[in-house]
Amino acid sequence: MTIDGATILILGDEPIIGLALEDMLMRHGASVLHASRIDEARALIATKKLDSAVLDVNVHGTQSYSVAGLLAERRIPFIFATGYGDRSHPPEFIDIPTIAKPYSAQDIRRALEQSSA
Repeated sequence: MTIDGATILILGDEPIIGLALEDMLMRHGASVLHASRIDEARALIATKKLDSAVLDVNVHGTQSYSVAGLLAERRIPFIFATGYGDRSHPPEFIDIPTIAKPYSAQDIRRALEQSSA
């Protein structure tokens, strides 16, 4: 997946990390939609055309796997960005690219490219 021209959803509850990620993606030509709660992300998925998503696993104490499931149903590529690693993912998401915080723009780009392969 090419980031340039893509519309990417960010789901995360840490504003500083979300803004830094948004800035990284925008510098590479992406349009970014940001959700800080699970219900916000679900609403954006239902109403916006998305090319990809970056999901924090733990959002205000709730895991984002319901959002991941919705993205998978709609065949929207996504990655996880977390401090927990990928060992805690349910079996249906074990193959989803996961990057560990802190991450670089190159980490994000590589993972997003892998997610749409």
